[in-house]
Amino acid sequence: MSFYPPYLLICFIHFMESQNGCGWKVTFSSCCNCSYFRENVFNIIGAFDIPRFIYNSERKKFLPLSMTDLPGPSLFGTARDKAELYRERYSILQQRTHRHELFTPSPVVAHPDDSKSKFQLKTVETLLGNTAKVGEVIVLGMITQLKEGKFFLEDPTGVVQLDLSKAQFHSGLYTESCFVLAEGWYEDEVFHVNAFGFPPTEPSATTRAFYGNINFFGGPSSSSVKASAKLKQLEEENEDAMFVFVSDVWLDQAEVLEKLHMMFAGYSSAPPTCFFFCGNFSSAPYGKNQIQSLKGSLKALADIICEHPSIHKSSRFVFVPGPEDPGPGSILPRPPLAENITQEFRQLVPFSFFTTNPCRIQYCTQEIIIFREDLINKMCRNCVRFPNSNMDIPSHFVKTILSQGHLTPLPLYVSPVFWAYDYSLRVYPLPDLLITADKHDPFTITNTDCLCINPGSFPRSGFSFKVYYPSNKTVEDR
Repeated sequence: MSFYPPYLLICFIHFMESQNGCGWKVTFSSCCNCSYFRENVFNIIGAFDIPRFIYNSERKKFLPLSMTDLPGPSLFGTARDKAELYRERYSILQQRTHRHELFTPSPVVAHPDDSKSKFQLKTVETLLGNTAKVGEVIVLGMITQLKEGKFFLEDPTGVVQLDLSKAQFHSGLYTESCFVLAEGWYEDEVFHVNAFGFPPTEPSATTRAFYGNINFFGGPSSSSVKASAKLKQLEEENEDAMFVFVSDVWLDQAEVLEKLHMMFAGYSSAPPTCFFFCGNFSSAPYGKNQIQSLKGSLKALADIICEHPSIHKSSRFVFVPGPEDPGPGSILPRPPLAENITQEFRQLVPFSFFTTNPCRIQYCTQEIIIFREDLINKMCRNCVRFPNSNMDIPSHFVKTILSQGHLTPLPLYVSPVFWAYDYSLRVYPLPDLLITADKHDPFTITNTDCLCINPGSFPRSGFSFKVYYPSNKTVEDR
Protein backbone atom coordinates (compact mmCIF):
# COMPACT_ATOMS: atom_id res chain seq x y z
CA MET A 1 0.00 0.00 0.00
CA SER A 2 1.25 3.46 -0.82
CA PHE A 3 1.26 6.42 1.49
CA TYR A 4 -1.47 8.20 -0.47
CA PRO A 5 -4.49 5.96 -1.23
CA PRO A 6 -6.57 6.82 -4.32
CA TYR A 7 -9.42 8.37 -2.40
CA LEU A 8 -7.00 10.89 -0.84
CA LEU A 9 -5.30 11.55 -4.13
CA ILE A 10 -7.94 14.13 -4.91
CA CYS A 11 -9.01 15.92 -1.76
CA PHE A 12 -10.73 18.84 -3.26
CA ILE A 13 -12.43 19.35 -6.63
CA HIS A 14 -12.29 22.78 -8.14
CA PHE A 15 -14.67 22.87 -11.08
CA MET A 16 -13.47 25.56 -13.45
CA GLU A 17 -15.68 25.88 -16.46
CA SER A 18 -14.21 27.87 -19.32
CA GLN A 19 -16.16 29.77 -21.93
CA ASN A 20 -16.27 26.59 -24.00
CA GLY A 21 -17.48 24.48 -21.10
CA CYS A 22 -14.69 21.94 -21.37
CA GLY A 23 -11.87 22.90 -19.03
CA TRP A 24 -11.59 21.60 -15.49
CA LYS A 25 -8.87 21.15 -12.99
CA VAL A 26 -8.59 18.94 -9.94
CA THR A 27 -6.27 20.23 -7.26
CA PHE A 28 -5.13 19.18 -3.83
CA SER A 29 -6.81 21.00 -1.00
CA SER A 30 -4.79 23.85 0.41
CA CYS A 31 -6.04 22.95 3.88
CA CYS A 32 -3.71 19.94 3.95
CA ASN A 33 -0.37 20.42 5.67
CA CYS A 34 1.62 18.45 3.08
CA SER A 35 3.01 20.72 0.39
CA TYR A 36 2.24 18.09 -2.24
CA PHE A 37 -1.47 18.80 -1.79
CA ARG A 38 -1.00 22.40 -2.90
CA GLU A 39 0.01 21.45 -6.43
CA ASN A 40 -2.19 20.56 -9.37
CA VAL A 41 -2.31 16.81 -9.68
CA PHE A 42 -5.11 15.92 -12.09
CA ASN A 43 -6.30 18.19 -14.89
CA ILE A 44 -8.81 17.60 -17.66
CA ILE A 45 -7.97 19.84 -20.60
CA GLY A 46 -10.57 20.32 -23.32
CA ALA A 47 -9.50 20.70 -26.94
CA PHE A 48 -10.64 24.32 -27.06
CA ASP A 49 -8.49 25.17 -24.02
CA ILE A 50 -5.19 23.90 -25.41
CA PRO A 51 -2.62 26.68 -25.89
CA ARG A 52 -1.46 27.38 -29.43
CA PHE A 53 2.23 27.80 -30.21
CA ILE A 54 3.58 28.83 -33.62
CA TYR A 55 7.05 27.77 -34.74
CA ASN A 56 9.15 30.74 -35.85
CA SER A 57 11.79 29.52 -38.31
CA GLU A 58 13.84 32.72 -38.03
CA ARG A 59 14.11 32.63 -34.25
CA LYS A 60 14.03 28.80 -34.19
CA LYS A 61 11.62 28.73 -31.30
CA PHE A 62 7.92 28.31 -30.54
CA LEU A 63 6.00 31.49 -29.86
CA PRO A 64 2.59 31.74 -28.17
CA LEU A 65 -0.22 32.90 -30.42
CA SER A 66 -0.32 36.28 -28.63
CA MET A 67 3.20 37.06 -29.89
CA THR A 68 2.29 36.53 -33.55
CA ASP A 69 0.14 38.43 -36.05
CA LEU A 70 -2.35 35.58 -36.32
CA PRO A 71 -5.89 36.17 -35.01
CA GLY A 72 -7.46 34.12 -32.26
CA PRO A 73 -9.05 30.83 -33.36
CA SER A 74 -12.67 30.73 -34.46
CA LEU A 75 -14.99 27.90 -35.43
CA PHE A 76 -15.72 29.85 -38.61
CA GLY A 77 -12.27 29.56 -40.13
CA THR A 78 -10.93 31.71 -42.93
CA ALA A 79 -8.94 30.73 -46.02
CA ARG A 80 -5.81 31.79 -44.15
CA ASP A 81 -6.63 29.33 -41.36
CA LYS A 82 -6.77 26.49 -43.87
CA ALA A 83 -3.41 27.48 -45.39
CA GLU A 84 -1.78 27.85 -41.97
CA LEU A 85 -3.09 24.42 -40.98
CA TYR A 86 -0.76 22.66 -43.42
CA ARG A 87 2.02 25.20 -43.08
CA GLU A 88 2.23 24.64 -39.33
CA ARG A 89 2.19 20.86 -39.72
CA TYR A 90 5.06 21.16 -42.19
CA SER A 91 7.16 23.58 -40.10
CA ILE A 92 6.92 21.38 -37.00
CA LEU A 93 8.06 18.29 -38.91
CA GLN A 94 10.76 20.21 -40.75
CA GLN A 95 12.41 21.59 -37.61
CA ARG A 96 12.18 18.17 -35.97
CA THR A 97 13.77 16.45 -38.98
CA HIS A 98 16.56 19.00 -39.27
CA ARG A 99 17.58 18.20 -35.68
CA HIS A 100 17.84 14.48 -36.30
CA GLU A 101 21.39 13.14 -36.36
CA LEU A 102 21.02 11.93 -39.96
CA PHE A 103 20.27 15.45 -41.16
CA THR A 104 22.61 17.42 -38.89
CA PRO A 105 25.99 18.06 -40.53
CA SER A 106 28.96 17.64 -38.21
CA PRO A 107 30.93 20.87 -37.67
CA VAL A 108 34.15 18.87 -37.76
CA VAL A 109 34.34 15.63 -39.71
CA ALA A 110 36.46 13.23 -37.69
CA HIS A 111 36.61 10.67 -40.47
CA PRO A 112 36.03 11.13 -44.23
CA ASP A 113 33.34 8.45 -44.25
CA ASP A 114 31.32 10.26 -41.55
CA SER A 115 30.16 12.94 -43.95
CA LYS A 116 28.69 10.31 -46.29
CA SER A 117 26.18 9.20 -43.66
CA LYS A 118 24.61 12.67 -43.48
CA PHE A 119 21.70 13.78 -45.64
CA GLN A 120 20.49 17.19 -46.72
CA LEU A 121 16.84 18.09 -47.18
CA LYS A 122 15.88 19.79 -50.43
CA THR A 123 12.73 21.73 -51.25
CA VAL A 124 10.38 21.29 -54.19
CA GLU A 125 11.46 24.71 -55.42
CA THR A 126 15.04 23.44 -55.68
CA LEU A 127 13.89 20.64 -57.99
CA LEU A 128 11.69 22.85 -60.15
CA GLY A 129 14.56 25.27 -60.67
CA ASN A 130 16.71 22.66 -62.43
CA THR A 131 16.52 21.87 -66.14
CA ALA A 132 19.06 19.04 -65.95
CA LYS A 133 18.67 15.74 -64.15
CA VAL A 134 19.04 15.94 -60.36
CA GLY A 135 20.00 12.69 -58.68
CA GLU A 136 19.84 11.33 -55.14
CA VAL A 137 17.80 13.99 -53.33
CA ILE A 138 15.53 13.84 -50.27
CA VAL A 139 12.49 16.11 -50.04
CA LEU A 140 10.08 16.63 -47.15
CA GLY A 141 6.59 17.22 -48.44
CA MET A 142 2.91 16.29 -48.33
CA ILE A 143 1.36 13.66 -50.58
CA THR A 144 -1.53 15.07 -52.61
CA GLN A 145 -3.62 13.84 -55.53
CA LEU A 146 -4.29 16.90 -57.66
CA LYS A 147 -5.32 14.80 -60.65
CA GLU A 148 -7.18 11.51 -60.67
CA GLY A 149 -4.68 8.69 -60.26
CA LYS A 150 -1.65 11.01 -60.21
CA PHE A 151 0.15 11.86 -56.99
CA PHE A 152 2.14 14.98 -56.22
CA LEU A 153 4.51 16.15 -53.49
CA GLU A 154 3.79 19.56 -52.03
CA ASP A 155 5.67 21.86 -49.66
CA PRO A 156 5.45 25.62 -49.04
CA THR A 157 7.69 26.28 -52.06
CA GLY A 158 5.82 24.35 -54.75
CA VAL A 159 4.31 21.15 -56.11
CA VAL A 160 5.98 18.41 -58.17
CA GLN A 161 4.50 15.35 -59.84
CA LEU A 162 5.58 11.96 -58.51
CA ASP A 163 6.46 8.72 -60.26
CA LEU A 164 5.77 5.92 -57.75
CA SER A 165 6.26 2.97 -60.10
CA LYS A 166 9.51 1.90 -58.41
CA ALA A 167 8.94 3.39 -54.95
CA GLN A 168 9.60 1.33 -51.86
CA PHE A 169 7.53 2.18 -48.79
CA HIS A 170 8.98 1.86 -45.31
CA SER A 171 6.66 0.81 -42.47
CA GLY A 172 3.61 2.97 -41.88
CA LEU A 173 0.26 3.91 -43.44
CA TYR A 174 0.98 6.37 -46.24
CA THR A 175 -2.17 8.35 -46.93
CA GLU A 176 -2.97 11.50 -48.82
CA SER A 177 -2.19 14.64 -46.79
CA CYS A 178 0.51 12.93 -44.74
CA PHE A 179 4.08 14.25 -44.83
CA VAL A 180 6.86 12.03 -46.09
CA LEU A 181 10.57 11.99 -46.78
CA ALA A 182 10.79 11.13 -50.47
CA GLU A 183 14.15 9.93 -51.81
CA GLY A 184 14.81 9.73 -55.53
CA TRP A 185 15.83 11.67 -58.63
CA TYR A 186 14.25 14.50 -60.64
CA GLU A 187 14.05 14.79 -64.42
CA ASP A 188 11.64 16.35 -66.94
CA GLU A 189 9.41 17.90 -64.24
CA VAL A 190 8.82 14.53 -62.57
CA PHE A 191 10.23 13.36 -59.24
CA HIS A 192 10.97 9.64 -59.56
CA VAL A 193 10.72 8.22 -56.06
CA ASN A 194 12.93 5.33 -55.01
CA ALA A 195 11.79 5.21 -51.38
CA PHE A 196 9.24 6.76 -49.04
CA GLY A 197 9.80 7.16 -45.33
CA PHE A 198 8.24 9.15 -42.51
CA PRO A 199 9.92 12.07 -40.74
CA PRO A 200 11.81 10.63 -37.74
CA THR A 201 10.02 10.78 -34.40
CA GLU A 202 11.56 12.51 -31.42
CA PRO A 203 11.26 11.58 -27.73
CA SER A 204 9.57 14.15 -25.53
CA ALA A 205 12.75 14.57 -23.47
CA THR A 206 14.69 15.56 -26.61
CA THR A 207 12.06 18.12 -27.61
CA ARG A 208 12.06 19.71 -24.16
CA ALA A 209 15.86 19.82 -24.13
CA PHE A 210 15.62 22.24 -27.06
CA TYR A 211 12.62 24.29 -25.97
CA GLY A 212 12.83 24.23 -22.19
CA ASN A 213 9.80 24.04 -19.93
CA ILE A 214 7.22 25.51 -22.29
CA ASN A 215 3.81 24.13 -21.40
CA PHE A 216 2.72 22.90 -24.85
CA PHE A 217 0.21 20.54 -23.27
CA GLY A 218 -2.10 22.97 -21.53
CA GLY A 219 -3.53 23.20 -18.04
CA PRO A 220 -3.16 25.75 -15.24
CA SER A 221 0.61 25.40 -14.85
CA SER A 222 2.67 28.19 -16.43
CA SER A 223 5.47 25.73 -17.23
CA SER A 224 5.66 22.06 -18.07
CA VAL A 225 4.75 19.78 -15.17
CA LYS A 226 7.70 17.60 -16.17
CA ALA A 227 9.88 19.99 -14.14
CA SER A 228 8.04 19.39 -10.85
CA ALA A 229 10.04 17.13 -8.54
CA LYS A 230 7.19 17.10 -6.00
CA LEU A 231 4.66 15.85 -8.51
CA LYS A 232 7.12 13.24 -9.75
CA GLN A 233 7.66 11.95 -6.23
CA LEU A 234 3.93 11.84 -5.56
CA GLU A 235 3.36 10.01 -8.85
CA GLU A 236 5.86 7.30 -7.91
CA GLU A 237 4.68 6.94 -4.31
CA ASN A 238 1.00 6.64 -5.12
CA GLU A 239 1.13 3.05 -6.35
CA ASP A 240 -2.61 2.60 -5.94
CA ALA A 241 -3.46 5.15 -8.65
CA MET A 242 -5.35 3.38 -11.42
CA PHE A 243 -7.04 4.55 -14.64
CA VAL A 244 -9.67 2.42 -16.38
CA PHE A 245 -10.31 3.01 -20.11
CA VAL A 246 -13.48 1.71 -21.76
CA SER A 247 -14.60 2.52 -25.31
CA ASP A 248 -17.95 2.13 -27.07
CA VAL A 249 -19.95 2.15 -23.85
CA TRP A 250 -23.36 1.36 -25.35
CA LEU A 251 -25.55 2.37 -22.45
CA ASP A 252 -28.73 1.35 -24.29
CA GLN A 253 -27.65 -2.30 -24.21
CA ALA A 254 -28.69 -4.32 -21.15
CA GLU A 255 -25.67 -6.59 -21.47
CA VAL A 256 -23.29 -3.62 -21.42
CA LEU A 257 -24.91 -2.25 -18.25
CA GLU A 258 -24.67 -5.70 -16.70
CA LYS A 259 -20.95 -5.91 -17.47
CA LEU A 260 -20.40 -2.42 -16.06
CA HIS A 261 -22.22 -3.51 -12.91
CA MET A 262 -19.83 -6.46 -12.64
CA MET A 263 -16.86 -4.15 -13.22
CA PHE A 264 -17.92 -1.77 -10.44
CA ALA A 265 -18.58 -4.67 -8.09
CA GLY A 266 -15.07 -5.98 -8.74
CA TYR A 267 -13.48 -2.61 -8.10
CA SER A 268 -15.64 -1.61 -5.11
CA SER A 269 -13.00 -2.77 -2.61
CA ALA A 270 -10.24 -0.78 -4.35
CA PRO A 271 -11.83 2.05 -6.37
CA PRO A 272 -9.81 3.28 -9.37
CA THR A 273 -8.73 6.89 -9.44
CA CYS A 274 -10.71 7.52 -12.61
CA PHE A 275 -12.92 5.76 -15.14
CA PHE A 276 -12.60 7.06 -18.71
CA PHE A 277 -15.69 6.20 -20.75
CA CYS A 278 -15.50 6.85 -24.50
CA GLY A 279 -18.48 6.88 -26.88
CA ASN A 280 -20.40 5.99 -28.78
CA PHE A 281 -22.82 5.85 -25.89
CA SER A 282 -25.64 4.34 -27.99
CA SER A 283 -25.62 1.28 -30.21
CA ALA A 284 -28.29 2.89 -32.40
CA PRO A 285 -27.09 6.48 -32.54
CA TYR A 286 -29.68 7.89 -34.96
CA GLY A 287 -33.36 8.74 -34.69
CA LYS A 288 -35.66 11.36 -33.26
CA ASN A 289 -35.55 9.76 -29.79
CA GLN A 290 -31.76 9.59 -29.57
CA ILE A 291 -31.30 12.39 -27.04
CA GLN A 292 -34.13 11.28 -24.78
CA SER A 293 -32.89 7.70 -24.95
CA LEU A 294 -29.34 8.79 -24.04
CA LYS A 295 -30.65 10.72 -21.02
CA GLY A 296 -32.37 7.58 -19.76
CA SER A 297 -29.27 5.47 -20.41
CA LEU A 298 -27.08 7.85 -18.43
CA LYS A 299 -29.62 7.78 -15.61
CA ALA A 300 -29.36 3.95 -15.58
CA LEU A 301 -25.55 4.20 -15.39
CA ALA A 302 -25.78 6.70 -12.54
CA ASP A 303 -28.06 4.32 -10.61
CA ILE A 304 -25.49 1.53 -11.01
CA ILE A 305 -22.68 3.78 -9.78
CA CYS A 306 -24.74 4.84 -6.77
CA GLU A 307 -25.14 1.17 -5.84
CA HIS A 308 -21.40 1.10 -5.10
CA PRO A 309 -20.80 3.85 -2.50
CA SER A 310 -17.01 3.46 -2.43
CA ILE A 311 -16.74 4.06 -6.17
CA HIS A 312 -19.37 6.81 -6.12
CA LYS A 313 -17.43 8.63 -3.43
CA SER A 314 -13.84 8.03 -4.50
CA SER A 315 -13.64 7.57 -8.26
CA ARG A 316 -13.88 10.17 -10.98
CA PHE A 317 -15.74 9.65 -14.26
CA VAL A 318 -14.65 11.29 -17.52
CA PHE A 319 -16.82 11.00 -20.65
CA VAL A 320 -15.39 11.52 -24.15
CA PRO A 321 -17.98 11.67 -26.96
CA GLY A 322 -17.77 9.34 -29.94
CA PRO A 323 -18.24 10.13 -33.64
CA GLU A 324 -21.92 9.14 -33.61
CA ASP A 325 -22.96 10.76 -30.35
CA PRO A 326 -25.24 13.83 -30.44
CA GLY A 327 -23.24 16.83 -31.58
CA PRO A 328 -22.39 19.11 -34.49
CA GLY A 329 -21.59 16.49 -37.11
CA SER A 330 -18.28 14.71 -37.52
CA ILE A 331 -15.96 17.74 -37.46
CA LEU A 332 -13.06 17.60 -35.00
CA PRO A 333 -12.54 18.60 -32.28
CA ARG A 334 -15.97 17.64 -30.93
CA PRO A 335 -17.48 19.54 -28.00
CA PRO A 336 -18.75 17.71 -24.89
CA LEU A 337 -22.19 16.17 -24.75
CA ALA A 338 -24.76 18.92 -24.27
CA GLU A 339 -25.59 19.97 -20.72
CA ASN A 340 -29.29 19.20 -21.10
CA ILE A 341 -28.31 15.56 -21.75
CA THR A 342 -25.88 15.22 -18.86
CA GLN A 343 -27.49 17.42 -16.21
CA GLU A 344 -29.30 14.67 -14.31
CA PHE A 345 -26.26 12.39 -14.38
CA ARG A 346 -23.98 15.13 -13.03
CA GLN A 347 -26.40 15.74 -10.17
CA LEU A 348 -26.37 12.05 -9.21
CA VAL A 349 -22.61 11.59 -9.78
CA PRO A 350 -20.94 14.89 -8.77
CA PHE A 351 -17.40 13.76 -9.63
CA SER A 352 -18.20 13.37 -13.34
CA PHE A 353 -16.78 15.40 -16.21
CA PHE A 354 -17.99 15.57 -19.81
CA THR A 355 -15.20 16.79 -22.03
CA THR A 356 -14.22 17.17 -25.69
CA ASN A 357 -12.93 14.71 -28.25
CA PRO A 358 -9.97 14.69 -28.28
CA CYS A 359 -9.05 15.73 -24.76
CA ARG A 360 -5.91 15.83 -22.65
CA ILE A 361 -5.28 14.59 -19.13
CA GLN A 362 -2.43 15.74 -16.93
CA TYR A 363 -1.75 13.49 -13.96
CA CYS A 364 1.23 14.60 -11.84
CA THR A 365 4.05 14.80 -14.42
CA GLN A 366 2.37 12.54 -16.98
CA GLU A 367 0.65 13.80 -20.11
CA ILE A 368 -2.17 11.74 -21.61
CA ILE A 369 -4.09 12.26 -24.86
CA ILE A 370 -7.46 10.54 -25.40
CA PHE A 371 -8.93 10.37 -28.89
CA ARG A 372 -12.13 8.52 -29.80
CA GLU A 373 -12.28 7.93 -33.54
CA ASP A 374 -12.47 4.90 -35.82
CA LEU A 375 -9.28 6.03 -37.50
CA ILE A 376 -7.50 2.80 -38.45
CA ASN A 377 -10.09 1.80 -41.05
CA LYS A 378 -10.10 5.30 -42.52
CA MET A 379 -6.33 5.33 -42.86
CA CYS A 380 -6.21 1.84 -44.37
CA ARG A 381 -8.89 2.76 -46.93
CA ASN A 382 -6.98 5.91 -47.94
CA CYS A 383 -3.50 4.39 -48.19
CA VAL A 384 -1.49 5.26 -51.28
CA ARG A 385 -0.15 1.72 -51.01
CA PHE A 386 -1.22 -0.81 -48.40
CA PRO A 387 1.59 -2.27 -46.24
CA ASN A 388 2.90 -5.68 -47.20
CA SER A 389 2.89 -6.86 -43.57
CA ASN A 390 -0.82 -6.25 -43.14
CA MET A 391 -0.95 -8.48 -40.07
CA ASP A 392 0.72 -5.78 -38.00
CA ILE A 393 -1.54 -2.86 -38.81
CA PRO A 394 -1.51 -1.42 -35.24
CA SER A 395 2.29 -0.95 -35.38
CA HIS A 396 2.00 0.76 -38.78
CA PHE A 397 -0.78 2.95 -37.41
CA VAL A 398 1.08 4.01 -34.26
CA LYS A 399 4.24 4.82 -36.19
CA THR A 400 2.25 6.97 -38.61
CA ILE A 401 0.51 9.00 -35.91
CA LEU A 402 3.69 9.66 -33.93
CA SER A 403 5.78 10.41 -37.02
CA GLN A 404 3.18 12.86 -38.32
CA GLY A 405 2.80 14.51 -34.91
CA HIS A 406 -0.93 14.69 -35.58
CA LEU A 407 -3.99 12.61 -34.69
CA THR A 408 -5.62 12.71 -38.15
CA PRO A 409 -3.07 12.82 -41.00
CA LEU A 410 -5.87 12.48 -43.57
CA PRO A 411 -7.46 14.74 -46.20
CA LEU A 412 -10.00 17.14 -44.76
CA TYR A 413 -12.78 15.61 -46.84
CA VAL A 414 -12.11 12.27 -45.09
CA SER A 415 -11.58 13.62 -41.57
CA PRO A 416 -12.97 17.18 -41.30
CA VAL A 417 -11.29 19.54 -38.85
CA PHE A 418 -12.13 23.04 -37.68
CA TRP A 419 -9.28 24.78 -39.51
CA ALA A 420 -8.37 27.22 -36.77
CA TYR A 421 -8.34 24.44 -34.13
CA ASP A 422 -6.17 21.96 -36.02
CA TYR A 423 -3.41 22.57 -33.47
CA SER A 424 -5.54 20.85 -30.81
CA LEU A 425 -4.95 17.57 -32.67
CA ARG A 426 -1.16 17.77 -32.46
CA VAL A 427 0.84 14.98 -30.89
CA TYR A 428 3.94 17.08 -30.24
CA PRO A 429 5.83 16.88 -27.97
CA LEU A 430 4.98 13.21 -27.61
CA PRO A 431 2.78 12.44 -24.58
CA ASP A 432 3.51 9.72 -22.06
CA LEU A 433 0.29 7.92 -22.96
CA LEU A 434 -1.84 8.06 -26.11
CA ILE A 435 -5.29 6.46 -26.02
CA THR A 436 -6.67 5.87 -29.51
CA ALA A 437 -10.11 4.49 -28.75
CA ASP A 438 -10.80 2.69 -32.01
CA LYS A 439 -13.16 -0.17 -32.82
CA HIS A 440 -10.11 -2.13 -34.02
CA ASP A 441 -8.90 -5.03 -31.88
CA PRO A 442 -7.22 -3.96 -28.61
CA PHE A 443 -3.46 -3.38 -28.62
CA THR A 444 -0.67 -1.90 -26.50
CA ILE A 445 2.41 -0.59 -28.30
CA THR A 446 5.38 1.48 -27.12
CA ASN A 447 7.08 3.69 -29.69
CA THR A 448 9.66 6.42 -28.99
CA ASP A 449 8.98 6.36 -25.23
CA CYS A 450 5.27 6.90 -25.90
CA LEU A 451 2.85 4.22 -24.72
CA CYS A 452 -0.04 3.81 -27.18
CA ILE A 453 -3.18 1.96 -26.11
CA ASN A 454 -6.35 0.96 -27.87
CA PRO A 455 -8.89 -0.47 -25.38
CA GLY A 456 -11.00 -1.79 -28.27
CA SER A 457 -14.76 -1.70 -28.59
CA PHE A 458 -16.23 -2.85 -25.27
CA PRO A 459 -19.19 -4.83 -26.74
CA ARG A 460 -17.36 -6.05 -29.86
CA SER A 461 -14.20 -7.30 -28.12
CA GLY A 462 -15.83 -9.56 -25.54
CA PHE A 463 -16.16 -6.67 -23.04
CA SER A 464 -12.44 -6.06 -22.76
CA PHE A 465 -10.91 -2.84 -21.45
CA LYS A 466 -7.53 -1.49 -20.39
CA VAL A 467 -6.20 -0.55 -16.95
CA TYR A 468 -3.25 1.83 -16.61
CA TYR A 469 -1.05 2.23 -13.52
CA PRO A 470 0.73 5.59 -13.78
CA SER A 471 3.19 4.93 -10.92
CA ASN A 472 5.11 2.41 -13.05
CA LYS A 473 3.53 3.09 -16.47
CA THR A 474 2.21 -0.42 -16.93
CA VAL A 475 -0.97 -1.60 -18.67
CA GLU A 476 -3.21 -4.56 -17.89
CA ASP A 477 -5.74 -6.17 -20.21
CA ARG A 478 -9.06 -6.91 -18.59
